[in-house]
Amino acid sequence: MQSKEYEVEIGGKKIVAVFSDLANQANGSVILKSEGTVVMATAVISKDGSKNLGFFNLTVEYLEKFYAAGKILGGQYNKREGRPSDQSILAARVIDRTIRPLFDQHIKNAVQVIVTVIAVGETDPKILGVNAVSIALHTSNIPWNGPIGAVQISKTKEDESLKVNHYIPNADEAVYSLDLSVCGKDKTINMIEAMAFELSEDEIGKCFDLASSEITKWEEFQKILRADLGKEKLAFPKIEVEKDVVELFNEKVRPMLEEKLFSSESKKVTSEAEKLWGEILDAKYPNEEDDAIKSASEDYFHHYLDASFHKMALTQGIRADGRGVDEVRKLFAKAGGISDVLHGSGIFYRGETHVLSVLALGGPEDMLTVQGMESESKKRFMHHYNFPPYSGGETGRVGGINRREMGHGFLAEKALTPVIPSKIIFPYTIRVVSESTASNGSTSQASICAATIALMDGGVPITTPVAGISVGLMADEKDITKYVLLTDIQGPEDHYGDMDFKVAGTKNGITAIQLDVKVDGVQIPVLKEALLRAKTARMEILETITKEIAEPREKISERAPMIVTVKIKKDQIGMVIGPGGKNINAIREETGTEITIEEDGTVFITGKNGGAEKAAKIIEEMTHEYNVGDTAEGTVVKLMDFGAFVKISGETEGLVHVSEITPFRVEKVSDILKEGDRVPVKIIRVDEKGRLSLSIKEANKDFFKPKA
Repeated sequence: MQSKEYEVEIGGKKIVAVFSDLANQANGSVILKSEGTVVMATAVISKDGSKNLGFFNLTVEYLEKFYAAGKILGGQYNKREGRPSDQSILAARVIDRTIRPLFDQHIKNAVQVIVTVIAVGETDPKILGVNAVSIALHTSNIPWNGPIGAVQISKTKEDESLKVNHYIPNADEAVYSLDLSVCGKDKTINMIEAMAFELSEDEIGKCFDLASSEITKWEEFQKILRADLGKEKLAFPKIEVEKDVVELFNEKVRPMLEEKLFSSESKKVTSEAEKLWGEILDAKYPNEEDDAIKSASEDYFHHYLDASFHKMALTQGIRADGRGVDEVRKLFAKAGGISDVLHGSGIFYRGETHVLSVLALGGPEDMLTVQGMESESKKRFMHHYNFPPYSGGETGRVGGINRREMGHGFLAEKALTPVIPSKIIFPYTIRVVSESTASNGSTSQASICAATIALMDGGVPITTPVAGISVGLMADEKDITKYVLLTDIQGPEDHYGDMDFKVAGTKNGITAIQLDVKVDGVQIPVLKEALLRAKTARMEILETITKEIAEPREKISERAPMIVTVKIKKDQIGMVIGPGGKNINAIREETGTEITIEEDGTVFITGKNGGAEKAAKIIEEMTHEYNVGDTAEGTVVKLMDFGAFVKISGETEGLVHVSEITPFRVEKVSDILKEGDRVPVKIIRVDEKGRLSLSIKEANKDFFKPKA
């Protein structure tokens, strides 16, 4: 095996790039190592692009291997890795969103990028994987306008200083007050993924500056690698559209668009024009050998729309629907009112984007167990997002979940997590499902708004409402200082615009960010300006939400389970559980409840129809520690010549001496008591071993009457 190694230090960590013949059939490959973490990235371009006409065919895979963490997971009959984990899908999306804008979109050959995590140490394999992909592409012969760099900027709740690539294995969302991933090049940024606990726009802006300085180090390192190892790039000449095709477009299609593209009929006329253009090209290029030129001619339609939307926004500040550049579409919010069966619901409209969110509450036993390569944990708050075909006015496959839906669901989950109450305050498992029922721009941000309403409608005591908005960008291709920011982008502005900058937060600060671009990158000052634009729109949306429902309802739905919390001592846990779970299972069966006991002795009891309260009373009686002077009611369990043993709760019993049964003399205990009798007692002594001495006569001197 032949190999060559290069070292660099970024974010205080030494990183080693290894180039070898291990994956020598790929167009480009590299192994990156840092603090025990090892990832391999490969990039391959297909030999033929004739079967992939009409779009740029990029696929990205992030492969988690349990051996990387020294684990053997799976069932008894299968030890192979199964479907990709949620985290691996999100990692693949981050890589895809980072590298896709830097390819020439006219290339029809399929490109596939695969990151394989070989070992997990003290460096985040996801961030290392993004950089490995950049190196593999940059040193390969695949045309790509890189390199890029990727860094993580974070704060922990214990230490509020900004840290670069500070990876905490097995960390959950409760550890970080900021978890920000940034990718970019040439002092610009082209991908952001973040969760923050209500940070200000100024704080986030400083993070962008810090990230950019570290990204530059990655770029400089890769330029050295390219100079030493880089292959000559393949050439894929762009097919020029024939002159007579342009004339046909100008004659048949362009007049339709010029008349109504910037009107209320924009969406309709665009669809009609695209259909007509397709029919014209089908007639002109009927043969299979003309597919390449036909595909380029189809693209001409979209290039025209792209140029038109940019020109009008940049020169006249005109948008497709006639709004001002900083204007949010008409808003509507509705809390509840769908069905009393639901635990909570919210509806949110922003123009033609409509979302329904529904809340379901469960007990601690309903938490999601997440078993992944990097960590094993339990989640008590989940947000899921669905985008059915009818949402876009189309037909299609229903069922399953795609990467986009998962990504949008997690973005909303990140945005809402900082305001979710702690388990001690609100011990419920919380699941919100957002259904995108109509889509025309940024349903993910509308989901955050609808989910906030559903949470408050269901009585979940979130600390403050959350809202999200997307800010777009139209920039001059030749002069980057000329640009227009667009608040609340809709369909064509998302499709033909240069940026989709999603920012969510509360009145106090930012909770989540996601950035996608269609250009090489966006300058940091533009992003800082967009943060302020998003804040203004967010406040407007929050005002609409709080007018509908100002704060969480005082009580949860009667249909939701009741959770009662009891605190016991650690050394009492075994007694409550009992041998083989005998005691706790008996309580569950008697009361129809689910009981969860934490290691610190916190007991969560989930039930309906009074079952939780009944189970709590049983456990409190079982674990109650009695002191001298306390009174109780107990059951006689055993008679002796010198007295009787009385069980007062759980496994707790004490002795009533014969002299403590009645105020008068008792010759024979069995003359007064029998097993099974219920009697009042008072604790009169507790010896050094914790044994109780009880008295019936001091609890109630008139309980027994002397015989005549």
